[in-house]
Amino acid sequence: MLALINDLLWGKVLIALLIAVGVGFTLASRCVQFRYFGRMFRILSASQAFKKDQHGHLSSFQALLLSVAGRVGGGNIAGVAVAITLGGPGAVFWMWVVGLMGMATSFLECTLAQAYKTAEPDGTYRGGPARYIARGLRRRWTWLAGLYSVLLLATFGFAFTALQSYAVATSFDDAFGIPAHITGLGLALVVGLIVFGGVKRIARVTEVLVPVMAGGYLLIALVVLGLNITQIPDVIALIVKSAFGLEPAIGGGIGAAILMGVKRGLFSNEAGLGSAPNVAAVAYVPHPVNQGIVQAFSVFIDTLIICSATAFIILLGGAYDPALGAGIDGIALTQASLADHVGEWGRSFVSVALLLFGFSTILYNYYLGENSLDFFSRGNRTLFNAFRLAIIGLCIWGAMTDLGTVFAFADTTMGFLALANLIALILLFKPGRRILRDFDDQIQAGVGQPIFEADKFSDLNVDPTAWEIEPEDRERVRRSQAASPTTP
Repeated sequence: MLALINDLLWGKVLIALLIAVGVGFTLASRCVQFRYFGRMFRILSASQAFKKDQHGHLSSFQALLLSVAGRVGGGNIAGVAVAITLGGPGAVFWMWVVGLMGMATSFLECTLAQAYKTAEPDGTYRGGPARYIARGLRRRWTWLAGLYSVLLLATFGFAFTALQSYAVATSFDDAFGIPAHITGLGLALVVGLIVFGGVKRIARVTEVLVPVMAGGYLLIALVVLGLNITQIPDVIALIVKSAFGLEPAIGGGIGAAILMGVKRGLFSNEAGLGSAPNVAAVAYVPHPVNQGIVQAFSVFIDTLIICSATAFIILLGGAYDPALGAGIDGIALTQASLADHVGEWGRSFVSVALLLFGFSTILYNYYLGENSLDFFSRGNRTLFNAFRLAIIGLCIWGAMTDLGTVFAFADTTMGFLALANLIALILLFKPGRRILRDFDDQIQAGVGQPIFEADKFSDLNVDPTAWEIEPEDRERVRRSQAASPTTP
C-alpha cells in the first residue's frame, strides 16, 4: 500500500505541483531567484548589523545557517548516490532543475512564513506553513494547518531523526568498527545537551558547525575535481545526455532519471516541503522578502553546490560504472568513490562528514518538531521537554534498528507534507506576489533597504507585533537611506 501511494504521489501529483509552483512563481516574479541573487550577499552582511542581541532576536544569517543545517544532510551524500544508482547519471540533471525551480518555491514559502510569523515573549518568532495557512487562508483552512503540523511532527520530528541516527551509526560502524549502539548513545548525549537550550542555542551551534562541515566537504570535492579536471567535460556530457535518454538506458531509463532526480532533489533541498519556512520565520529582518532571497540561496547551496560535489565524486571515480550500474549503493558508494580518488582515508572522511551533516540535521528536525507542537500547545514547556526526551531516545533507537519500513513511511508522510504545503502556496500565490511587489516598488523608488509596514497589509491578517522594528534599527536604516538615496 505504501509503495502504491508513494508511486502516485512522487510519480505524478507532486511533480505536477512542483512544476506549477516553481515555474509559475519564477515567471510571475520575473525570475526573482536570479534577479536578487547578488543582493543576498548584501542582506547577509547587513543582517549582522541589524541584529540586536539585547532584544533576543536571531539574525537572517543565523536563520540561513539553521536552514542549511537541515537541508544539508544524508540526502547530500547517501541520497545522491541512491539517485545515481537507481536513476543513472541523468538524475543529477533533474536534481539541478528541481534546485533551480526550488529556489523560487523556497523564496515564496519563506517570504510567506516571514510575513505571517508571530512574536514570542523572549524576542524570537514562530512561523511556517501551519501559521501562513491558518492566518492567510483563515478559519475554514485551519484543519489543513493542523494536518500539516501533525505530518511535520511525524516526518521530521520522529521518522527523519531516527533515519539520520541510523545513517550516522551504520557509516561509523563500516568505517571505524564502532558499534552502532555506542554511536547512538554518543549522538543522543550531545543532542540532548543542545536541544534543552532551545532555538537560540541551536542557532549558536549551527553558526559554527555549518561553515566547517560544508566548507570541508566542498574542499575535498575541489581536490577530486582538480585530480580529474580533464574528465569533467565528459561527465557533464554524460549527465545531460542521460537526462534525455541519449545514452544507453541506465538504472531504468529517462523515467527513472526524472523520478529519482525530483524525489531525491526535493528530499535534499526540501523546497516545497514547507520545512525550511519554520526556520526562516525566526529571523529578525526589515522585510519578508529579505529572508525569502536568503532562503532561495540555501537551496542553491544544497542542490547546485553540495549535491553536485557528491555527484562528481561518484561519477569521476571508479566505484560506479555508468555502463553497468553500481554493485554498491547509498553511503557505501560515496565512500568507495572518494576512497578511489584519495585513498582509504576517504571512507573515514565521508563518515565524519555524514556525522556532522546528520548531527546538524537532527538539531534542525528537533526544532521543526517543536514548532509543530507549539502550533497546538502554544509554548507548553512540559510537552516540549517530553519531546526533547523523545528525540534523545530516537537517536539511540534509530542507531540500532533496521529502518526500512520507517523509510517507506517517511517517504509517504513527506509526500503528503509537500502536497499540503504546495496547495497552500498556490492559494497564497497572490499575497506572496503582492509582498514581493512592495519590495520591488521600494527598490525602484531608490530605497536601499525596504521596510515592511504591517499596517499596509492588515487585510492579510499579519501579526503587527512581529513587525515592530527596534527604534535603533529603524534609525540605522533611515540614516543608510539618507546617505545613499539611490542605492539599487
